[in-house]
Amino acid sequence: MKFTKKSICTLSKCYSIAPMRREGQQQFLVAAEKHDPCYLFSEDGERLETVWTEPGGVMTMVQVPGREDQFLATHRFYSPNDSAEAKIVLAVRRGENDWKIRTLVSAPFVHRFGLLERNGTVYLLICCLKSGHAYKDDWTQPGRVYAAVLPEDLTAYDEDHPLPVALLKEGMGHNHGYSTYCDHGIQTGLVACDEGIFQFVPPADPEGTWEIRQLYDQPISDAVLMDFDGDGEPELGCIAPFHGDRLYICHKNAEGVYEKVWEYPEPLEMLHATWACRIQGEPVWLVGHRKGVRDLLLVRWEQGCWRTERIDRDCGSANVFHFVNSRGEDVIVSANRETDEIALYTVEK
Repeated sequence: MKFTKKSICTLSKCYSIAPMRREGQQQFLVAAEKHDPCYLFSEDGERLETVWTEPGGVMTMVQVPGREDQFLATHRFYSPNDSAEAKIVLAVRRGENDWKIRTLVSAPFVHRFGLLERNGTVYLLICCLKSGHAYKDDWTQPGRVYAAVLPEDLTAYDEDHPLPVALLKEGMGHNHGYSTYCDHGIQTGLVACDEGIFQFVPPADPEGTWEIRQLYDQPISDAVLMDFDGDGEPELGCIAPFHGDRLYICHKNAEGVYEKVWEYPEPLEMLHATWACRIQGEPVWLVGHRKGVRDLLLVRWEQGCWRTERIDRDCGSANVFHFVNSRGEDVIVSANRETDEIALYTVEK
């Protein structure tokens, strides 16, 4: 594959990115890790609006299903040592460059979250990196996962009236990785931590119980689940350990247990960006790392073996995602945190 790069904006410590559908058009959001803005862009990278100028600390953003004017975001997660005041906020568009921001959930150390739909109900899944700390680099209090039903009307919730949440699981060291996987038509969340990879399946109705499946039992920083080789069974793409340098893929063996079948031959320092998708009809895994040579890579199964391609070098991507634009072109958006660059990579047909 060939990639054409377009640098669209400079944003200090750009970090979180998310698709946004408005008026039938593909747009996307990019926000910063530190005290910097959040911007809304067109599919071609034109900056359309400033959503906020501060406080930043944005790890995750997700559009509210069925709403063109609303999305959720983390605020005030500045680092693992400075995130005790982290929360999830609701951003509501009232007009051009006019967004109302208010607290939805106070969730200390919230790093990732997702919105999962099942049978008409939207569930909020909240992943907290740790549950507390007493000093710098204290990891003695493991992370947790919480959940809530997301009401259709969110106007009743604010700093003083937060959305109630329920604890699903605790004891999750370095609770860092989150991705989604559609499992036989059901949207599920994959959570990666020191204890392995866990799949969270929302209940069939709001009164039901979440199902939690452990897919893997080794320390993992981030994971994706996708059928890359076309055999009908999804593979696990793993980054290990926490903010680690190992990139590998696991396949189910005859006993139904995931075992490693491929590993990138060299250490990739501080692996972080990850996104599984289809580009030009092929299942691929996009991966970036933030130290060393700071490559942005594409991993795929081709002609009976695993292959990698370099999309960019010396960029230091923190997060990445893919969409198809109105002209039918595959586009990769990358928040190149280490170079303060937001970039688009168009895949040539």
